[in-house]
Amino acid sequence: MSELFDAVDALVASRSPLPPPAERRRLRQAHALTLDEVAAALDVRRATVGDWEMGKTEPRPPQREAYARLLKQLAELYPAPESTGAPQEETAAPQKTAGAAPEAVAPAASATTPPAAPATAPPPATPARPARAARPSPSSRRPDAKKAAPAHTPAPGSRYAHGPLLVLDADAERKVTGYGIGGLILDVPAKSLPALVEWTLTEAQLGVERLHGSGKDTDPLLVLTEAACERYGLPAALSHEERLAGRLPEGHKVIRQLERAEWKLTRRGLGPWARIYRPAQGGRRQCVQLCIPSWRALDGRAWGHAAQLEPAELARVLGAYAQRVMTPVGSTAVTGLQLMTALSPPTRASEPDADGRRHSEHRPGSLGTEPVDPAPCEATDGHPVLADLPRFHVRGPGERLFEEAYDWARDLTDAECMKRYLVGIDVNLAFGAAANGAVVGLATPPVRVTNPAFDAALPGSWLVDLSHVDLNRVKVGKQWRDLDGDLLPSPFTPSGRRPEGPAWYATPTVAYAVELGYDIAPLEAWVRRESGRFLDGWYKRLRDAYVTTMKDLGVAEKLSPAEFLEAMDGYKSRDPELGIVVDAVKMTVKGGIGKLQEKARGGGWKPGQAWPALARPTWRPDIRAAVISRARINMHRKMVALAAATGQYPVAVLSDCAVYAADGPSPLDVLPYDADGKTVPGSFRLGVSPGMVKHEGTQSVLWGANILEQLAGDGHVANLARYIKTGEVTAKDTGE
Repeated sequence: MSELFDAVDALVASRSPLPPPAERRRLRQAHALTLDEVAAALDVRRATVGDWEMGKTEPRPPQREAYARLLKQLAELYPAPESTGAPQEETAAPQKTAGAAPEAVAPAASATTPPAAPATAPPPATPARPARAARPSPSSRRPDAKKAAPAHTPAPGSRYAHGPLLVLDADAERKVTGYGIGGLILDVPAKSLPALVEWTLTEAQLGVERLHGSGKDTDPLLVLTEAACERYGLPAALSHEERLAGRLPEGHKVIRQLERAEWKLTRRGLGPWARIYRPAQGGRRQCVQLCIPSWRALDGRAWGHAAQLEPAELARVLGAYAQRVMTPVGSTAVTGLQLMTALSPPTRASEPDADGRRHSEHRPGSLGTEPVDPAPCEATDGHPVLADLPRFHVRGPGERLFEEAYDWARDLTDAECMKRYLVGIDVNLAFGAAANGAVVGLATPPVRVTNPAFDAALPGSWLVDLSHVDLNRVKVGKQWRDLDGDLLPSPFTPSGRRPEGPAWYATPTVAYAVELGYDIAPLEAWVRRESGRFLDGWYKRLRDAYVTTMKDLGVAEKLSPAEFLEAMDGYKSRDPELGIVVDAVKMTVKGGIGKLQEKARGGGWKPGQAWPALARPTWRPDIRAAVISRARINMHRKMVALAAATGQYPVAVLSDCAVYAADGPSPLDVLPYDADGKTVPGSFRLGVSPGMVKHEGTQSVLWGANILEQLAGDGHVANLARYIKTGEVTAKDTGE
């Protein structure tokens, strides 16, 4: 009988009633809970809880009963307020259909009368994609029921009801329409740029709540089309001089309008990415971000053809990125760097003092609020810590830490020339995977130590001679193995050449020498004793964004190797707009790591002088070096494991791409999989997850031999990994 009771209880739990999505969010925010905290308690992803709060999906057992229990307890603590006339949060976004005006957004159901739960939880929703019909005029697209947001203060939980951003467009009658996420369309009544900023902050209900409890909410983003630029007195394109300066001149009429309205611009001025703000009052930020695609705000290397999209389509692309990564605040590199701080803020609120007041204090695990000078070996050329060096001095490996990605190639062997194909495999989000779990220095400066004992758990830079490590005999999985070391790149240099004496290395590189079975004796080190896994949250956020978007494109996790290769075939063509988002996520990872060592730019700078990037706590070349070191070592470890098991060696490696000679054109002709879908432990595995590999491209061995002959010279071997994807050689390979 008890089994029947259990079955009944389970049936009831599977239909546990839930309040509407807007109320779920209100209750969570009323108790100051973050999405991450709720997700951790329910053992789901942060994005899953966000989808529940937006009505995209419904929780399934066993999480549904626990989620209902949480919301019920919160509802007892924070009863729904009486109706105040404030707008309620939408539960469904309007869809744009061809030949018809979009529907108005339906208001949320009353918080006091929860709707009956569906019989079965709906499948996850895919972001709405507007039809590519001919564009009607904005006036005909604006639904009567969806006017500009009211000016009164919104109720808790609907402050950012309209999402992170709007793409603004104007028609021939100078009427401005804002396109948001999910097909949302708003009238924009502002007649000038100052009025637009004011309207955005007081009425538009745009923005995103903080990604960390100690962080700040993300400012609203306005994206201006060429027509919108002209409507607000801005040029549709920058002149040559303005483009070189990266901004409009100080005396421009629109800048004067902003000054008269007491709005300020940051140091980068009114350019492709501009921030317009007033000093915070009462702890409340007053800031709006502008993005102007026609001023080249959306770099084609990261955003593809996004700048040419229609307003609703561009809103979908940028909105998906904003929801999954964060609202863009500049290039993908700048956004990647800002995401680190958003997920690991430098300060937090202290415990109340004797007067009950809280103060800002350092948050453990962060990089703090002040920049930290690098060790001399970690500093880039021209850094102030190197000001005493003679002019034009060139630092060698014994003076400079040089942790960079691979650019290595060799000639084909006779046996490889007898094969038919060259197959390239590429590591997914290689720098992201390397960032995951990386122990790096935090907010304290490095300490110099002479003749140190090496400690693999201590982040830093080590001066050590690794020239004695012989790749002909190394430990693989703690077992000594004999390899052909001449067919492998050295793991210790980006060029793959064997080191010739003492050189500076990051901790992961030295630790790998020990892993290969060799003793090491550092001569000197700069170490950081305050350390932590600062980038873990950053990696997880970008990993989820990448994997979720790839799933939307039909490439899911846990596919068999054959299924994965089939799913990857033409995956971007299934939804070109989401294909843009995937590329933007990749560039956010790569660019964010690169920004940790941003070099001096612009005229007037002289070696020995500080440049603006040095004022950031996130100017950390040591963290960049640790991540790149881990990425290169991860690549080498996989190549060694494959060579030890199969006798196959790479012919070229470029960053995260390796090329192998094979009898067939598929990665399955390189990577040995058994009937159960298992391959060589510790080597490359096909799949969508970061750190796994995909097919980069295949060319014939004859093609490769011709390229090597065509680009040969001065003892240089062309890197076939640079051309394996398309087979085209657009310029002579300089090795850079």
